[in-house]
Amino acid sequence: MAQRKQDLKQDLIGLLTDRGEDVVGRIVELPATQRVIEAGKELRERVDELQKKVRGLDELEKRVAALERRVAKLTGQGGGRKTTTTRPKAKPKPKPKPKPRASGSS
Repeated sequence: MAQRKQDLKQDLIGLLTDRGEDVVGRIVELPATQRVIEAGKELRERVDELQKKVRGLDELEKRVAALERRVAKLTGQGGGRKTTTTRPKAKPKPKPKPKPRASGSS
């Protein structure tokens, strides 16, 4: 009896496995599945291209920084940037008007 239960479990597992393989086979054959797989491949290729470009940007940033330092040194600015800003001039305060005196003769 224990052998029969074991055989039944194996038959059930085998049946489920076969059915699962059939379903997967059918899904893979669908045109929509093929489009999804192709889109995934294209996405991977695009991401690879973007990674290469980003790595190139890092090198360019280093080169630009070095060139900026050279230009600053040649123009006599030293190592840092000097900023020249002018403060807006303050408006002169208006003088208060003198109060009229009362001219009363008492």
